[in-house]
Amino acid sequence: MSFDYDLFVIGAGPGGISAARQSAAHGAHVLISERDQVGGTCVIHGCIPEKLMAYAASFSHVFEDADEYGWDKVNDRIDWHKFMIAKDRAIQHLNKLHIQHLQEAGVNLVYGEAKFLDSHTLDVGGRQITASKILIAVGGEAVKPEIPGIEYAITTRQMFEIKQQPEHISIIGSDQIAVKFAGSLNGLISKVTLIVPEDRILPDQDEDIRTTVQEGMMNNGIQVFCNTVVEKIEKVQDCLRLSLLGNKQDTITVNTVICAIGRVPNLSGLDLEKAGVQVKQGAIPVDEYSCTNQSNIFAVGDCTNRPHWTPVAIATGRAFADTVFGNKPRTVNLECIPSALSSQPEAATVGLTEAEAREKFGESIRCYSQRFQPLFDTIAEPEQKTLIKLVVDSKSDRVIGAHMVGEYAAEIIQCLGLAIRTGITKKDFDATIGIHPSAAEEFFSLR
Repeated sequence: MSFDYDLFVIGAGPGGISAARQSAAHGAHVLISERDQVGGTCVIHGCIPEKLMAYAASFSHVFEDADEYGWDKVNDRIDWHKFMIAKDRAIQHLNKLHIQHLQEAGVNLVYGEAKFLDSHTLDVGGRQITASKILIAVGGEAVKPEIPGIEYAITTRQMFEIKQQPEHISIIGSDQIAVKFAGSLNGLISKVTLIVPEDRILPDQDEDIRTTVQEGMMNNGIQVFCNTVVEKIEKVQDCLRLSLLGNKQDTITVNTVICAIGRVPNLSGLDLEKAGVQVKQGAIPVDEYSCTNQSNIFAVGDCTNRPHWTPVAIATGRAFADTVFGNKPRTVNLECIPSALSSQPEAATVGLTEAEAREKFGESIRCYSQRFQPLFDTIAEPEQKTLIKLVVDSKSDRVIGAHMVGEYAAEIIQCLGLAIRTGITKKDFDATIGIHPSAAEEFFSLR
C-alpha cells in the first residue's frame, strides 16, 4: 500500500518538531500539523514566556538595592503593556524561526485539527491524509478543579494574554508552575497570595528546597496560605472573592485568580479509538522506543506517560527518528533529569531528593548542605539565603542528588547534572577547585 507521507506528525511543539526534522534528515517524506502556533506550549504559552516574565521581575530586586551600590533610586513600576508587546515580539520571532527550520529540513506544514479515521489515515480540516508512520506529539493542557465559580479563574496560558497587570492576584496551586508565577508576579509589584493545599509548596521536591524557597517567597512579601483550599469563587463588582477552607482567613478579595494545579495530556478531538490507540489514566502509554500499542503509531512529549519536560520531548523525538528512519535503534535514559524553578527565588535540582535516597539506600545516605549569604548582599540589604545540598551514598561515595536555591541555580545544577549522571563521587567534589568568588564554588567545599 502506498501512502501520502512516510511520517505524519501531529503537533508542532518541541517533540514533534525535533522528530520531524530528524526524520526528514534521514530521508523521510514528512508532514507536520499544528492547530495553534508552531513551537508548542513551551515556546508560545509556557516556559519561554514564563522565563521572560522572570527576567522582567528580576529587575525590581536589583532596583531595590541600586542605591546601596551608589546608584540613584530607579522607578520600580513596570509598564505591563510595553512588556507584553516585547514578549509577543520575542515569541513571534521564535515561531517564525521554527517554521523556517522545518522548511529548511524539507518538512511540509499544515494547520488545522487532526483526527484519526483509521490507523494510517487522518483528517485535517476535511482533507484526508495517509501516512506509513504517525507520531502523536500534541502536548498537554491546563486543568481546573470543580469549584463553584471556577469559570472566573484563568489558566497560566491566559495570564500572558491579559491586558492589564493585576494589583492583587491569587494563585491556586503548589507545583513549579504555580510557584514560578507567584515569584515573578510579586517581582513585577503585584500583590500575590498563593493558596497551597499541602503543608508546604513544591510537594515533590527535596524538603530543604521546599522550606528555603517558601521562606524566600514570604520574605519577598508573598502571602502563602498552606493547608488551604478554595471552596468557591464569587464575582463582586470588579473583583473576585474567594471563600477559603483551612486558613485562619475565611475570605480574600483579589483582581485575578490563576488556576495552576497541573496539566493533562491534550488528547481531546483526536479520535484515537478509531486507530485503536490505547489510553491509560488519561495518557498514551508507550514503550522504550516511543511506540504505542499500534506498531505504526508513536507518541512523545506531554501526551504520554513519560516525564513532562520539554527536553524529554526533544530527546525522545530525536530517538524515535533515529530508530524508525535512521536504522539506529536507541532509547533515552529518563533518570536524573534536571529541573529548575525560574522565579524569585530561583531553584534547581537534579537526581534524588534526600527522602527518595533514604527510601532507596537506607542508612548509607549522607547529606552535605550549607546556607549562606550571597556576596551581593554584603552591600545590598539581605533578602534571602542561598542553599546548596548534595545527597551522597556513603557506601559507594557517589553523589546521587544535587539541589540549590539561589541566583544562577539553573545554570549551576545543569552542569552538575552531567557529572552526577557519569558517576561523580564526593571525593571528586572535594578534589575540585572552584571559581572564586562564586556561589558554585561552595559545592566543592562542603564538609
